[in-house]
Amino acid sequence: MAASGAPRPAAPAAAARLLGVLWLVSAAAGEDALKCEDLRVGQYPLGHPKINDATQEPVNCTNYTAHVPCFPAPNITCKDFGGNETHFTGREVGFLKPISCRNVNGYSYKVAVALSLFLGWLGADRFYLGYPALGLLKFCTVGFCGIGSLIDFILISMQIVGPSDGSSYIIDYYGTRLTRLSITNETFRKTQLYP
Repeated sequence: MAASGAPRPAAPAAAARLLGVLWLVSAAAGEDALKCEDLRVGQYPLGHPKINDATQEPVNCTNYTAHVPCFPAPNITCKDFGGNETHFTGREVGFLKPISCRNVNGYSYKVAVALSLFLGWLGADRFYLGYPALGLLKFCTVGFCGIGSLIDFILISMQIVGPSDGSSYIIDYYGTRLTRLSITNETFRKTQLYP
């Protein structure tokens, strides 16, 4: 009777080994290689975009998007462009990260501000930006008696008034820029605590 009440040490150890083996097999079978685009920020250094000197925007900027090469850190294994699982050394491009860029058509911010400051009373700023009717009106009224010139200088320097074709000013890439924020139904949903 004493033998039936004694615990069996072999059975729990065997069950634990069996569970460990099953976990390893399921983890190996269910683990697919991570795509390089899904790496976390610390797992890849983002390269710097090549800047076009004429436009001060990244090279190959199309549809307000440019692509910057990303190099996964050494000893990271992930799927690259073609879906091939690659073990990276830190020198190979793993994926291209899209960054936003602006549409520019040759209107310089510095020139627009200088024209507005010095020749705004003649309407030169509005002629330069593509608003000939307002430029002629400012010319005929001597900048709306100076008040219109002051208002235009403030609006142009704050980048509220821009080129008439809807493009952006050419501003140094690492210079000060105004970023416009807009609220739509989509951005409103993203700010809610309970989606």
